[in-house]
Amino acid sequence: MSGRDRPADVAFVATACIVLAGYNNLAGVRPWHRRWYPAVNALAAAGTLAAAAASGLTTADLGLRRDRLRSGLRLGSAAAAPVVAAFGLAALTPATRPLLDDQRVAGLDRRQLAYHVLLRIPVGTVAWEEIAFRGVLLAALRRVLAEPAATAVASAVFGIWHVRPTAEALAANRLATDRGARIVAVSAIAAGTAAAGALLSVLRERSGSLAAPVLLHLAANCAAPLASTLARMLEGRKAWSSSADGCGCWSIASSTRGSAFHPRASARRPAARTAAARDGLAGGRRPGRARGDGSPG
Repeated sequence: MSGRDRPADVAFVATACIVLAGYNNLAGVRPWHRRWYPAVNALAAAGTLAAAAASGLTTADLGLRRDRLRSGLRLGSAAAAPVVAAFGLAALTPATRPLLDDQRVAGLDRRQLAYHVLLRIPVGTVAWEEIAFRGVLLAALRRVLAEPAATAVASAVFGIWHVRPTAEALAANRLATDRGARIVAVSAIAAGTAAAGALLSVLRERSGSLAAPVLLHLAANCAAPLASTLARMLEGRKAWSSSADGCGCWSIASSTRGSAFHPRASARRPAARTAAARDGLAGGRRPGRARGDGSPG
């Protein structure tokens, strides 16, 4: 690398870190961003790729070489399968169903759920985040830092990216309600997300393709709301079945009534809360009450 090129590479990666650290936490709260989430983030991904190409990054640097696609799909599928199986098992096991309770998902009808799983999460969350972090940012960092440091910085920025969605997920599920607990919870989840980002970076490095982290990320972010919905349906069916038996089961149905797992619970929620739940689901990401942007995101 020439002395003339290195300052430009440092400036590019510094700008990328600042923009990505702020984008999801600042633009993500704007009404226009929530409404046009997939389109806005698709345009952002295209702009990021254009900037990367202008800075000298190649398709190989970005993990977009066609000859590495098969390797990426193979490794990504192997990593994604256990995640999907774990979510499915959690939904089918009564003891673990409460871990999948997410009020943002409970506020979605079938059409809205399909929109999230088929469009919002794949395009607006997974594709955009993988292009931005495991594609452009990681490649740009590798031009100025050694590999371990590059992965660490990219993963840290990925964790910061998820601060605002994590806070919204906690608020939607009424968890960590006081300020101190909220700060601790958000910090812990952001650190966990950074660790997940490091794993996604490893998949990108080992396969040579962005397809590997995309598949794992997609599996986690789409399986979470689907498993939450399935768990709620199964729990509601169990409550109604128990009530129909007539053997002291009224208490079971009554205790379930009003919870996220009751089939009529979302219909009784205030309209404002339901709308907030729809806006808050960005894909994400994780099982249980802790999250849900792209995600996950």
